[in-house]
Amino acid sequence: MQKKKNYLWPTVLAAALALGFFLGGKLNFNDSPERLFTTNSKKDKLNRLIDYIDYEYVDEIDTDSIVDVTVNNILEKLDPHSVYIPKQDMSEVAENMKGDFVGIGINFYPYKDTISVIRTVEGGPSAAKGIKPGDRILMADNDTLFGKSIPSDVIVEKLKGKKGTSVALTVYRKDEDRTFKVNIKRGIVPIKSVESYYMLTSDMGYIKVNRFAESTFKEFKQALTRLQKQGAKKLTLDLRDNPGGYLGIAEQMADEFLKDGKLILFTKNKKGNIKNIYATDKGSFEDKAVYVLINERSASASEIIAGALQDNDIGTIVGRRSFGKGLVQREMELGDGSAVRLTVSRYYTPTGRSIQKTYKNGNKDYYQRFTDRYHSGELISMDSIKVVDSLKFTTPLGKVVYGGGGIVPDVFVPIGTNEEEAVESMESVGFISYFAFEHLDEDRQRYSDYTEEEFIANFRVDDILFERFIDYAIRSNLSLRFYDFEESVKLYIKAALAEQLYGANVHAKIKSKADTMLQEVLNLDQS
Repeated sequence: MQKKKNYLWPTVLAAALALGFFLGGKLNFNDSPERLFTTNSKKDKLNRLIDYIDYEYVDEIDTDSIVDVTVNNILEKLDPHSVYIPKQDMSEVAENMKGDFVGIGINFYPYKDTISVIRTVEGGPSAAKGIKPGDRILMADNDTLFGKSIPSDVIVEKLKGKKGTSVALTVYRKDEDRTFKVNIKRGIVPIKSVESYYMLTSDMGYIKVNRFAESTFKEFKQALTRLQKQGAKKLTLDLRDNPGGYLGIAEQMADEFLKDGKLILFTKNKKGNIKNIYATDKGSFEDKAVYVLINERSASASEIIAGALQDNDIGTIVGRRSFGKGLVQREMELGDGSAVRLTVSRYYTPTGRSIQKTYKNGNKDYYQRFTDRYHSGELISMDSIKVVDSLKFTTPLGKVVYGGGGIVPDVFVPIGTNEEEAVESMESVGFISYFAFEHLDEDRQRYSDYTEEEFIANFRVDDILFERFIDYAIRSNLSLRFYDFEESVKLYIKAALAEQLYGANVHAKIKSKADTMLQEVLNLDQS
């Protein structure tokens, strides 16, 4: 498992980033389609080639697939973040960026060939109808949902549908050993981008944001308001692993911390036109301490916020150098249900720095530079971060900052050891969560007397449960010196149980005890 962590895992993360980075804005051209897409010889050449293949080529060819390949090849020559979105992917992409979908509101595992409910979405259709964690969904209308051959995406499609339509579920409740039917009317189900929030200390709130979708600022504002009512006069904003999203949402969020008239960023397009974005008087968290957590997978809109605050000498950026994406994409429809996210401008932080890393040697080299960070030492030591003196900038209070490849934090926190990261990997890919589900599924009632507060304060993962986890891991061919990291593993198991019993906020609160970046924030706050 350690080898996978050292060599495979960074590559997987890079691929995930490549997918995450085509999040962008919506295009609003003033020109008409006729003016934008006038006939010219280059377009005629492509059209004629497709026609020749359609009508003259010796074999039958799917020219749609040829067009898709052609579009992708063209975009790859531009930059790593201009991407093509095929027609069949558009609904999922739009759903993710909108921040909600129509469904029945459950989180589930395909467990032992059956759909098993992990949790219902708070306030969602299934919760309103009494669906509980551990319930098995056997049928949706007349469609059977159990069986090893049914893919998860097919199951999801059977549960989703138009708003207001009903689906008749056949449900087996294990702890009562009974099967029953229930009609559930499909409704709007949020896709949370504010992953968790809670009070880190008596006067410091914590908010974790995992992407910048249409609903993100509203979610963020609600969380911030609730924390302020609980006494939050300081904030830790966690943007680790956040690949970005809508530019405008990042601007709104940065505005919460910056005074009226402060520059948030500016963009420059092909023609050299510059658009400045300034803070307004709407901010509700101005003149308050804020810590922004970033890492090597924080990108785009995440970097906009970190850069805006750093360049205005507001707050403290904690963590590791961010990804380095300073390009702005907008979405353009291609007329057949597909679309392209095309880079239309660059953005610059208030001091004038571009944090976009070079892509002159192509996409493969671009993402290889990301994985190289795992081997160059820069995730272990701030001294290993390569900066260029010609890209040196100075903030109003005299702090030196650099452009050309990500936001360098004010306070550096190294990545954990291979073993520590291996434990984190088991948690991030859902392995520990799946073990927690199996454990709860055996006897969920044993936890029924705990309140959230009692669980956080009093519950301990005992040696028996720890040994069972080790056996579970060994049966899954995972090799790790578990006893050397007993306390960490036990904490992660407790957090996974808490997430399924009480939700993401309790999960995050428990995990914070082993979070080196959060512990660094607490140390900074006390110094």
